[in-house]
Amino acid sequence: MRDRQEQDAIKQEQFAFAGTGEVYSFTTVQEHPADFAEQAPYRLALIKLDEGVMVTAQLTDFDREDPIQIGDRVEMVTRKLMTEGPQGVIVYGYKFRKILAQS
Repeated sequence: MRDRQEQDAIKQEQFAFAGTGEVYSFTTVQEHPADFAEQAPYRLALIKLDEGVMVTAQLTDFDREDPIQIGDRVEMVTRKLMTEGPQGVIVYGYKFRKILAQS
């Protein structure tokens, strides 16, 4: 067990990401886990955030025929991930959508 002094030395600094980045890689998931059946097929991407960190997330708000390209600018949004259990509890989380061109 760590003593108090050692625990104090491990303090971490909080950091907030901007939530924007670009598509680094992507795929379309056809064979899905049961919890994601209502969303299938869905697009899954590796997103390189502007701060340099990479995260994996679903892409959302895309027309299924809308081409996705590596380098597309995206932003993080909160969306439904799945419905869980017999009472239908809705689980929310982050996904990414394309940033539309600003006029």
